[in-house]
Amino acid sequence: MGNFNRFGYEWSKYSNIVPLYEYQFKGWTSPLGPDAFKGKAVLDAGCGTGRNSLWPIKYGAARVVAFDVDPRTVAVARTNLAQTRNCEVHEGSIYDIPWKDEFDISFSIGVIHHLADPKKAVSELVKATRPGGTVLVWVYGKEGHTGIKNAINVMRKITSKMPLPLLNILTYPFSFIWWLYMKILPHSHPYMKMLASASLWHVHSILFDQLLPEIANYWSREEALALFDGLGVKNLRALWVNKGSWTVWAEKV
Repeated sequence: MGNFNRFGYEWSKYSNIVPLYEYQFKGWTSPLGPDAFKGKAVLDAGCGTGRNSLWPIKYGAARVVAFDVDPRTVAVARTNLAQTRNCEVHEGSIYDIPWKDEFDISFSIGVIHHLADPKKAVSELVKATRPGGTVLVWVYGKEGHTGIKNAINVMRKITSKMPLPLLNILTYPFSFIWWLYMKILPHSHPYMKMLASASLWHVHSILFDQLLPEIANYWSREEALALFDGLGVKNLRALWVNKGSWTVWAEKV
C-alpha cells in the first residue's frame, strides 16, 4: 500500500485540473477519440484527481464511474467532479473491481506500471468491461528518454523512501531548472514541446510524481502487450505515445 499512500499525498496537494490535461488525455486515449465516448458507460480505474474522468463526461458519456484506493484522493476527485452529471466516484481497489460485464470503455491511465501485480489489475479491467467493449491502459515505455529514465530510477531508490513533505520541498529547485530549460530552448520532442506551455506548478507536480513511488515499471512494447495475455481479448494493439510511453488497447471477447 506504500505507493497508494504516497500518491494520496500528491493528489491531495496537487488537485487542480488544468486545460493541458485534456491535451494529455487525448494523446493517451487517441486510439478512441472524443466521439468514442459519446453515449457510453465508462470506467476510470485509479482516477486520481478525477482529471481523466472529466473529459469523457464533456464528450457526452452516458455514465462515468471513477474510483481510487486512497480516501484523500477520492475526496479530491469528488470535489473536482461535483458539478458534473452522470458521474460517480467510489473508493476501491483496482485488484477487486466490483462490476462485471458493465462498461463500454474501461481505462486505467498511469496506474498499472506502479502496481506489484499489474496483470491482476488488467484482468479486473477486462472483467468489468462488457463483451465487445474496449479496455485501454497507458503505461511508461522502456524505449525513449532512456538516459533520463535511468537517472530517475537511480534517484527513486532514495526519494521513494523520503518523507513526502521533505521530498516536495527538495524537488522544487530541479523543477524550476527543468521548467526554465523548456521555456528558453526550442524542442523538437513532442513531450517537451507540450510542456513548454506548462506552468511551473504543473512541471513540479510531474517531477514530484516521478520521484515519489516505490514501484515504477518501464515496459517495452512486447511487455506492455503481454499484460493482456490469456485475458479473453482480441484486436490487441499498442500505440507509441510521445516517444516515451505505450497505450495498449483491446476488445473484450
